Amino acid sequence: MDRFQELSAFIAVVETGGFSAAARRTGDSQSTISKSVGALEKRLGVILFRRNTRSVTLTDEGQRYYQRAKPLLDEIDSVDSEMTSLTAKVAGQVRIAVAATFGRLHILPLVPGLLKLYPELEVGLVLSDSVRDMVDDRIDLAIRVGTVSELDSVVRKVATTKLVCAGARKYFDKHGIPATPADLSHHNCLVYEGGSTGGVWPFIDSQGKYSVPVSGNLKSNSVETIRAGVLAGVGIGMFTHLSLANELRHFDIVTVLDDFLQETLDVSLIWPNRRFVSSRVRLVTEYFDAALRKST
Repeated sequence: MDRFQELSAFIAVVETGGFSAAARRTGDSQSTISKSVGALEKRLGVILFRRNTRSVTLTDEGQRYYQRAKPLLDEIDSVDSEMTSLTAKVAGQVRIAVAATFGRLHILPLVPGLLKLYPELEVGLVLSDSVRDMVDDRIDLAIRVGTVSELDSVVRKVATTKLVCAGARKYFDKHGIPATPADLSHHNCLVYEGGSTGGVWPFIDSQGKYSVPVSGNLKSNSVETIRAGVLAGVGIGMFTHLSLANELRHFDIVTVLDDFLQETLDVSLIWPNRRFVSSRVRLVTEYFDAALRKST
């Protein structure tokens, strides 16, 4: 059996946590993965995994082998991709998933430049505040703000953005400006239900981090909806700074409680941790990496 195939199967099992998950990543059958790992163990004369009906874990020998073998496979993949990038024509579709508001404000304006650079490229831009399953939805590249939940992915941080509490000046003229987070109990807080904060907003003071429950007459799983409500003067919202970057330059929209908001969120590029990443996806990733570092 091919030694490269054995090594690839072994690393896929380690990084996905099981034979069936490794098969989904590589596109091989579970039987092929099992045979490849078995052949590797036989050739090395050691047991690499402890197997039971619930889990697959590395033995001490398996852990040492993974630590030595993984960099070698990564280097081979890197060289292959570099050579392919030099000769391959950038054509075909790349599916990109990004949150709706961030995508509209910061990704969509970059797409024309990408298509001008690679005229035969096709971009499938999925704008959704729901976190997409990258494998099931055939996503080649995701651009996320905040915590990344995919364990079997490559994550590259390209920027950061802070949280802000904001409202329209006409709302504050009528209802007053909260001096502390506790004052939010007397305000109409518009709640985005699609993120990690929801109806509990995070703050910090000299004593450390804490959370404040908030409520109001508008809730939504869409940032665009909460954003529209805030701009119309309905109430106060919590956003990433990048979601309101343009509006915060205007007199009509102001931030409050800035001294109590110091948390930052990462802006990350994420792609499935496959053994082979096409030159098309790699070049698109590099394009957004450079563009987002410059624009955000």
